[in-house]
Amino acid sequence: MNYWQGFKPGKWQVQIDVADFIKQNYTPYEGDEVFLKGKSPKTTALWHKAERLIQEEIEKGIIGVETTRFSGIDVFDPGYLDKDNEVIVGLQTDEPLKRIVNPYGGYRMVKKSLAAYGYELDAELESRFQEFCKTHNDGVFDAYTDQMRLVRSTGLLTGLPDAYGRGRIIGDYRRIPLYGIKALLKGKIEDLSNIKGPTTSDVIRLREEISEQIRALNAIQAMSATYGFDISKPAVNATEAVQFLYFGYLAAIKENNGAAMSLGRNTAFIDIFIERDLDLGLLSEDGAQELIDQLVIKLRMARHLRTPEYNELFAGDPNWITEALGGMGTDGRTMVTKTAYRFLHTLTNLSPAPEPNMTVLWSQELPIAFKKYCSKMSQVTGALQYENDDLMRPIYGDDYGIACCVSAMEIGKAMQFFGARTNLAKALLYAINGGVDELKRDRGGAPVRVMEGIEPIEDAFLDFDKVYANYLKVLDQLAEVYVNTMNTIHYMHDKYAYEAGQMALHDSQVHRYMAFGVAGVSLVADSLSAIKFANVKPVRDKNGIAVNFTIEGEYPAYGNDDDRVDQLAVDIVEYFSEALKKYPTYRQAEPTLSILTITSNVVYGKKTGATPDGRKLGEPFAPGANPMHGRDKTGALASLNSVAKFDYENSCKDGISNTMSVAPQALGKESALQVQNLVHIMDAYFAKGAFHLNVNVMNRELLLNAMEHPEKYPNLTIRVSGYAVHFNRLSGEQKEEVIARTFHESA
Repeated sequence: MNYWQGFKPGKWQVQIDVADFIKQNYTPYEGDEVFLKGKSPKTTALWHKAERLIQEEIEKGIIGVETTRFSGIDVFDPGYLDKDNEVIVGLQTDEPLKRIVNPYGGYRMVKKSLAAYGYELDAELESRFQEFCKTHNDGVFDAYTDQMRLVRSTGLLTGLPDAYGRGRIIGDYRRIPLYGIKALLKGKIEDLSNIKGPTTSDVIRLREEISEQIRALNAIQAMSATYGFDISKPAVNATEAVQFLYFGYLAAIKENNGAAMSLGRNTAFIDIFIERDLDLGLLSEDGAQELIDQLVIKLRMARHLRTPEYNELFAGDPNWITEALGGMGTDGRTMVTKTAYRFLHTLTNLSPAPEPNMTVLWSQELPIAFKKYCSKMSQVTGALQYENDDLMRPIYGDDYGIACCVSAMEIGKAMQFFGARTNLAKALLYAINGGVDELKRDRGGAPVRVMEGIEPIEDAFLDFDKVYANYLKVLDQLAEVYVNTMNTIHYMHDKYAYEAGQMALHDSQVHRYMAFGVAGVSLVADSLSAIKFANVKPVRDKNGIAVNFTIEGEYPAYGNDDDRVDQLAVDIVEYFSEALKKYPTYRQAEPTLSILTITSNVVYGKKTGATPDGRKLGEPFAPGANPMHGRDKTGALASLNSVAKFDYENSCKDGISNTMSVAPQALGKESALQVQNLVHIMDAYFAKGAFHLNVNVMNRELLLNAMEHPEKYPNLTIRVSGYAVHFNRLSGEQKEEVIARTFHESA
């Protein structure tokens, strides 16, 4: 069959424009899930084998590591899970779940990761690499200033991608099945030849990067050929479309171990091929579901080699293989297709799982049947998150995806420089203690000064105006060092660990975002509220450092729809967002900010002293933009209303993470009513301009039982902060933190 046979023409035929291809050819679906099929015999056999391996990995911690070669797109022999039953093929290495050594981000991290699992790198390989190669991590620490090192070691800036792959780049993997590698190579070669004029550093760098992209496209083709596929030409049917798309993604995770390796927005694209094949009698509905089930199995098998410290920050071994589902088109048609349903249906056919990270783009205009199906799947599986398409679509159009948890960008036309997050609660303690860290001491036992020009507050009771003025000074200094640190990291990452395979599936000229982040917003809001509306007395040590606080009186807590405290949270985030924008960014990247913690809210707590809201030393932060545990006492809707007050477009354009845990009975007595009421809650929440919602519909007792009897709940999946995780893969501390969160008993 001719590879474009039956497709409607458009500008996509004369230029690389996947969005136009989709717009011209997809079939919106407004029906319900009745057409869905169960898993095929091949998928049943394949998933049975995959599940056994995954369970073995959970018991052992890791199944294997390839220690005789390094990461690369085409450096591994082909690997299979069960060749006779695989409809979609391809593994990162030659064996399922065997992990790759990627030394280019940081060699010390590789050594620590291998040692943690009892492996050693091939001695000759190690010797040659250390003699001839420099890593991203080496470059970063060569260029770090003393202050950059200090804010990192104190935990003021945490999770910086200075020793691991940055991720958050979404290759447009759809370009391979639609155009083929030959056409993509032709376009890149033309782009390279058209870069003319003065050879500035920017021009030289771009020419080198496009040359690397050309080599990467050739490597993707060579890797695919080892599996018996010729991807030089476009896909001729749905099976090839899914396979070729997956080869593009597979190349990305063979080459890089980025923190978030998102998939993009693919269901409408795949659906076009499936619908054509169904119409031509080349595929049945059973076969269509088989393709999607087997693609998802492969995505669930993706793994990276990481250190224990990394796993402590980002629990559950996540890859954030985020797939954006649904949303509306700019022409008013829904982007929901039957394949969006098929993708969600894998949670039924294959059991609930965190990966891929399924993200529903919620709109008031979505078909009601799809809304109800998503609501039902949230309650049954705990594996979905929701983000406000009506907020994002006017900014990014209708062909954007979500990187990691909440970071939106146009597919193939934009990328992000990921930047972890800053500890706003610790920064508040600096405002009180005169720029001195409350925990860190030098070798002589003296407190360590991190910020200059901040006068300590020595009053018996904290004065709101003094604290607030000092806090803004700390945030100003923090913004400058944060931007400079990020610039250093991403300069070196481009230099030593460039993602050629992913960037080859972008336009040659891309828009860049610089993604900053904050943690501890609710702690800061409550602390400032306590200082303003109650009486807060610092308890100081022998060095005059406030190490604890006593509170006399009551204060309004964030999470109860009370503007007195909610506005404090909004103001601080807005101020810091504007402060970051004052400083020049690497490659003129657009500064954005997220309120997001992943599971590092537990680690942040360990690195932060007692705070004026009453939280004690070492206690966890609330996740993301959530209220502190148990303080949102006036119901789920009030809690949601507080979070909805943050301004996405102007202050938090990298996203606002909110995780809601609600008891089933709070949504109604019967399952149908619970489904409907959850739809109403999300409609109302997003209509207020809110950005994101994780939904856990369960009772606390379920998690307590799962903690005591993990063997009974091997697939229990919960949303944490921006992603899902198998509950059993959390550490004991992380489980306790999740259990301590508010479980709303009423709306």
